[in-house]
Amino acid sequence: MKLVIILLIFLLVPIGAFALGQGQKKSEPCADAQTQADMNICWGKEYKAADATLNQVYAQLMRKLDEADKTQLKQVETAWLKYRDANCEFVGDQYKGGSMRPMIVAMCLADTTRNRTVELRNQIKDRDQ
Repeated sequence: MKLVIILLIFLLVPIGAFALGQGQKKSEPCADAQTQADMNICWGKEYKAADATLNQVYAQLMRKLDEADKTQLKQVETAWLKYRDANCEFVGDQYKGGSMRPMIVAMCLADTTRNRTVELRNQIKDRDQ
């Protein structure tokens, strides 16, 4: 009897976790786009929204810094922007000449920018402690 219960636990826990995870899945932001042009435009908007959020968080962090730290953050951010843009161009170049290249670049820009926003938010949290 114990073996049956143990087997049920091993079977039901992963199934329950999977079902729970499915309910929490993020929806794809551009899932409703019908054409490649629509997807390119949608992901361009996603990137612009992510960039706007990054700029807000960057400004919040800047307000917390002294002049020396502000100068350093500006240098870091300039280097990061060069990296982000060059890396996403590289990622997109595997689709050079293709109609989906702008979407790939915009997806990369949006994802990389969102990740940087998380990093800056963590810097704000660390400085608030």
